[in-house]
Amino acid sequence: MFFKDIAGHKAIKQKLIGAVQQNRVSHALLFSGPEGNGKLSLAIAFAQYLSCENKSENDSCGTCSSCLKYQKLIHPDLHFVFPVIKKKASEKPISDTYIKEWREFLSNSVYHGFEKWLKKMGTENQQAGIFAQESEEIIKKLNLKSYESEYKIMIIWMPEKMNISASNKLLKMIEEPPPKTILILVTEDSEKIIKTILSRTQLIKIPKINEQVMYESIKEKYEIEDAKIKEIVRTSDGNYLKAEELILNNANSSEQENFSLFAQFMRDAYGLRITELIEWAEKMAKSGRETQKNFLQYALKLLRENFILNISPENQNKVLFLTDNEKNFSIKFNKFIHKNNIFQLTNEFNEAYNHIERNGYNKLIFLDLALKTARLLKIKPQ
Repeated sequence: MFFKDIAGHKAIKQKLIGAVQQNRVSHALLFSGPEGNGKLSLAIAFAQYLSCENKSENDSCGTCSSCLKYQKLIHPDLHFVFPVIKKKASEKPISDTYIKEWREFLSNSVYHGFEKWLKKMGTENQQAGIFAQESEEIIKKLNLKSYESEYKIMIIWMPEKMNISASNKLLKMIEEPPPKTILILVTEDSEKIIKTILSRTQLIKIPKINEQVMYESIKEKYEIEDAKIKEIVRTSDGNYLKAEELILNNANSSEQENFSLFAQFMRDAYGLRITELIEWAEKMAKSGRETQKNFLQYALKLLRENFILNISPENQNKVLFLTDNEKNFSIKFNKFIHKNNIFQLTNEFNEAYNHIERNGYNKLIFLDLALKTARLLKIKPQ
């Protein structure tokens, strides 16, 4: 992976390269930012540059022995930790259990998402995590001497998915790192990482991709009409992963399904169709927890966009990031989302998300959400 492969983030790339050139690389880094901004690839490109035998001023050389192994993700001093699933209750999976799938996942795109990783592992119905047994692997790998490079580098993707046992072992490793060891944590939700780890890492915020940068990148890579590129850039809102899905017409897989569920749910809730709401809750309960969480996040986004449309309809082209289907629905629906219910609705969907994440009884959670939503939609704007 090269810095040049990742769209934008020029200042961050220069900062990382400067740290290497000045020999001022922190032993524990935290790359934090939203999905689809290339932060995982940025971490790999940084690790490759750090290990490169013939660095240039702007990137790794790509031809030395180290770079060639990095490009295949098989360098012996590069280690990965990432969320995995338990296909059986008795299983004790670690990252290495899925290393083949992981290398394929990374090689398929510069931009990566958690939902896509779940599909790569062959499931959307199980909760993935970094479990206690992984902590022993982390200690074992980082206590080994480096084989070829000056540094051993471990990239931990989604550390917010770590259980408390693994987090405490990682904390000890950060506090007392083995010599010539660098840890790079890559997160989308730093608030879920224990504070003692956060306080001991150097935070590097990776923002969403600038609209102009994304426009130029898509224009260079794909043969698409200019107007279509602008629509994709607007809809994807700095998320290159979503932009790629729109380009490849795959957005209808999860995004379109979420929209259909949301639209019908809101119609049934407003109409207080109890039978349909019970059926909706049962359908949601049968889907996997990650699918449920994904829907709730999507619903929160659409509620927000409808509220913005309600309070500033004249600025809809500037502030909204909606597909055509979402926009057509929202033009009629936004009047029901206003200052007297938006905060309560947001709170209820956030509460449902938190309960699902804590393994609550999902059928009851969704039925409760449905009835509360029905009540809140009846609140008048004045």
